[in-house]
Amino acid sequence: MQRASSIAAAVLAAALAGCSGMPSGGSHWVTLIDGGKGLENFTPVGDANWRVEDGAIVADHKDSKPSAFLMTKESYADFELRAEFWVSHDANSGIYMRCANGAAPTDTTCYEANIFDERPDASYGTGAITNFVKVPERNRSGGQWNRFDITVKGSHIEVRLNGKQTAVFDGATKMASGPFGLQYAQGVVKFRKVEIRPL
Repeated sequence: MQRASSIAAAVLAAALAGCSGMPSGGSHWVTLIDGGKGLENFTPVGDANWRVEDGAIVADHKDSKPSAFLMTKESYADFELRAEFWVSHDANSGIYMRCANGAAPTDTTCYEANIFDERPDASYGTGAITNFVKVPERNRSGGQWNRFDITVKGSHIEVRLNGKQTAVFDGATKMASGPFGLQYAQGVVKFRKVEIRPL
């Protein structure tokens, strides 16, 4: 009997040890876009012609001047985000985060990881956090598939483009939470996979 109790205790200890490596709060990756599927996870803002095409969600036209977006239906505070995107060389896009007003996002009421290779002021071009962190050199993303890895936690935002760190901001206290959005302003913009993991 004593030996059985010892075995049971050992099994329980092993199980608890295995659980210690799990993310706190049961956090896991949530796929929002995959192979062109996922428009149902977003609310369109503006008049871009978002559609599913060749395994991606694509926009290449809008009639009005303001930027258009796909805004998540959920709000997020702290999270990791992975996004695969393809843009034409002249495209203007970005990922807007913690938007204070999801119905009218701007780069002053959200944090934006910019995608804009040909931005006239290159310091806030692709890989920058618009209005907050400049990039030291012009990054080129046009004409190829790219990946953003973005971490947002408390006042800290880190942006990585294709594995390279392009911007770090430790003063993100203005906006604490909100939906995030995929921007369309000009050119051709495609997203084929977007995943988020709340922290």
